[in-house]
Amino acid sequence: MTPARLAELHAAAFTHERPWSAAEMASLLDSPHVTLLPHPHGFALTRLILDEAELLTLAVDPAHQRQGIGDSLMQSWLARLETRAATAFLEVAADNTPARALYQRHGFAVISTRPGYYRRTPGPNADALIMQRYLPYGKPRD
Repeated sequence: MTPARLAELHAAAFTHERPWSAAEMASLLDSPHVTLLPHPHGFALTRLILDEAELLTLAVDPAHQRQGIGDSLMQSWLARLETRAATAFLEVAADNTPARALYQRHGFAVISTRPGYYRRTPGPNADALIMQRYLPYGKPRD
């Protein structure tokens, strides 16, 4: 998946925020700590540094939302972290109810808020919720 396609999907999925550009996507993909989890109708960009993982963004084409793609991307990401990370973090707009529900289903809980973080035009800014999940890093498999 090219940086241009990633930017296109991101812009379609995030109509209330400034979408990430192809150059920003390319820069992220150049990092040895960033992983792209692609899907024909969406993607997740993640970062792992030491034992901390972060979901940088998860985007699904609006025409294909509510079909389990986001859930599948989350499952893929978390499965990759089982023996590599102790904690996973993500940030979500407080008014993004579907994404919040997805993350809660995957065991994430709100630990902090950044008031007015997401700039919206038009309309009021939205708070960013910082969510965290502890992972079974180092836990022996059954």
